Amino acid sequence: MDSAPATAAAAAAAPVVMVTNDDGIDAPGLRFLVDQLVAAGRFRVLVCAPDKDRSGVSHSIKWRRALRCKRVDIASATAFAVSGTPADCASLGISGKLFDGLVPDLVLSGINIGNNCGYHVVYSGTVGGAREAFLYGIPALAVSYDWVASQSSVNDLKVAAEVCIPLISAVMVEIKNGTYPQGSFLNIDIPTDAALHKGYKITKQGKYMARIGWEQTVYKKPAVESYQTANMDVDSEKDSELDASSENELLFKRVIARRSYDEEEGDDIDHKSLKDGFITVTPLGALSRAEDDVIPYYKACLSRLSLTDNSSSSSL
Repeated sequence: MDSAPATAAAAAAAPVVMVTNDDGIDAPGLRFLVDQLVAAGRFRVLVCAPDKDRSGVSHSIKWRRALRCKRVDIASATAFAVSGTPADCASLGISGKLFDGLVPDLVLSGINIGNNCGYHVVYSGTVGGAREAFLYGIPALAVSYDWVASQSSVNDLKVAAEVCIPLISAVMVEIKNGTYPQGSFLNIDIPTDAALHKGYKITKQGKYMARIGWEQTVYKKPAVESYQTANMDVDSEKDSELDASSENELLFKRVIARRSYDEEEGDDIDHKSLKDGFITVTPLGALSRAEDDVIPYYKACLSRLSLTDNSSSSSL
């Protein structure tokens, strides 16, 4: 009996996972993640990722210009490189327009070079890609690896891809069963020593941040591959290429001035748990609400402002 029709039917019935990122479609983190998804043999894998490094673009989108999409050869996956941001790629990839009506069951954004803990979530294109899918009702995971310059290697990204597959599979089971919650998406950070991680841990977004300063520069050094400096918290071993086009221009480069922490946040905070060796799993939402304790303050301010306005009006 010819098993080809059965095989084709099984492939069509497999849950669909779409991968995007912000480091670009050629980044090893994305390629290793796709390799692991394909090797698992349980998913139909799509890729819609930026055609070049788009790190640190947060949730920005291209509004007026059309996006260029080019097929890319990635074994056992249907892949496109797109001239847009991670949010653009996620939006286009889930629209049904790019993949002939196919809409993914799950969107994965990563694997990013460098952690995306704490306030870094605001800057992260990796998180932006996952958030965009979430906004349109598609379950999504942002995945990052805590790269440390002079210590981490590209092979660590392969290990990072391996260790997050069980979590991805578990999420897919929940999606299939209709029990996966719709009110959040997940931000996953994998520790530097991924092979010896201490397990998965549900965490809260903290206030960690690599504070950025500026230095004026007048020199030029060869650029390194973008994936090695793709995150603001990665200490780059070399400077990116800098070259003023005229003597009237000044050159400034970003530098890490300091790292800030909130030591009283507790043991379930993302960055602390990551540094303790856990794979952190942080549920995120799309709303940027202020802390509840500031609401009375602002209400009082507006009340005083209203009284001032009324007093000024009555004196006219």
